[in-house]
Amino acid sequence: MLPSTSWFQQTPSWVWLSFIPAFGGLAIAYAGYKSKTNAWILLGLGFTGLGFILSSSSAVGLIWLAQIGVAFYLKKRFLAKVYPKNLPIPEETELANLVANSRKKIDINECTKNELVNSLGLPIVYANNIESLINEGYIFTHVEELTEIAGIPENHVVRIAPMITFSYNYKKEADFSWKRLNIYSTEQLVGCGLDGAIAEKIVAERQRRGTYKSLIDVQQRTGLPLATYRHIA
Repeated sequence: MLPSTSWFQQTPSWVWLSFIPAFGGLAIAYAGYKSKTNAWILLGLGFTGLGFILSSSSAVGLIWLAQIGVAFYLKKRFLAKVYPKNLPIPEETELANLVANSRKKIDINECTKNELVNSLGLPIVYANNIESLINEGYIFTHVEELTEIAGIPENHVVRIAPMITFSYNYKKEADFSWKRLNIYSTEQLVGCGLDGAIAEKIVAERQRRGTYKSLIDVQQRTGLPLATYRHIA
């Protein structure tokens, strides 16, 4: 197995087979078969058919050059489609996007630590941060939160952004303690360790516009820094 840094430097054997006159189009069809891309299969068969139909014409040379050019054009996209799932997402943004477009996205709120480390390539310390927050009832809703809440450096977040998604299940949060912000009085929140003024603002906003949907909703509606009430979660 090639390391992720070398994966895109290889040239699959089918690319070289595309040099074969007339039959070279079948190499592109093979690439489509291996990558489960029907459009490539049809394209390859089309080149093969044209090669036979125009075999006695001067245009056959153009068909031959075209199929070779298409094969090299598809090479990187083919490698992205068959990119091993046990390799981390490539560092280059273009390659990361190609891989992301060819596979199912990973749900940050539902994935395992193994997926965070081995599929997304996150260092274990950041995977632990995400796991800890989710276990405490936090639900991520935006990619920016991975930096702001979980402390993941922006360069890591930019790299994995095309590969991730965020589900939201309100019922899943029901059993976690941050929900006390929706039901406790000012006095009860103060008893949990919140500053009096902060507790009053949280309760006042709740009474004015209804219950909070998440910790981020609390932050956006009250304007209070998460750190001032994070310990209640």
